[in-house]
Amino acid sequence: MSCRSIELSEAMAMRQKGLDSIVFFEDARKAAEEAYAKNPLDAENLTRWGGALFELSQFQNDPDIVKYVEDSISKLEEALEVVPRKHDALWCLGNAHTSLAFYTPDLEMAKTYFAKATQCFEQALEEDPRNELYLKSLDLSFRAPELHLEFHRQMTSQQASQGASSSPNAKSLLN
Repeated sequence: MSCRSIELSEAMAMRQKGLDSIVFFEDARKAAEEAYAKNPLDAENLTRWGGALFELSQFQNDPDIVKYVEDSISKLEEALEVVPRKHDALWCLGNAHTSLAFYTPDLEMAKTYFAKATQCFEQALEEDPRNELYLKSLDLSFRAPELHLEFHRQMTSQQASQGASSSPNAKSLLN
């Protein structure tokens, strides 16, 4: 089997995994929406719904990504209105705020989302102090503004280089 065949096979497997994830989380979203109609005060269901929306955001195009994340935040906040100390909802909400911050090019505005994320991770950790995932999320949230700056710097640089490569160069003008 050639390297090209292996790469193609791996790409197809990854694509199938992505499609499987979309179907899984879309089904979870629909089930949560139906359950909500029967019991809008089910914090567990609201957390599942918010989590499904957050996961689905990763498969959306640019304009829809933020909408899915914002919808996720809304459902998670609704869950926390029912059960204010629900640690898994707090952790998911922290992730959603972090994601929203990275989709926000303005660093000062992003910092407000990072601060909300940090607060959520701290509260989740207070409720479940032995949860290493919550601790890692909190640690990462302290570095998030620096990572945001680097991410957007690289994106700007990449866009500039793509713009330069798509503009006609001197050699193509001579031909």
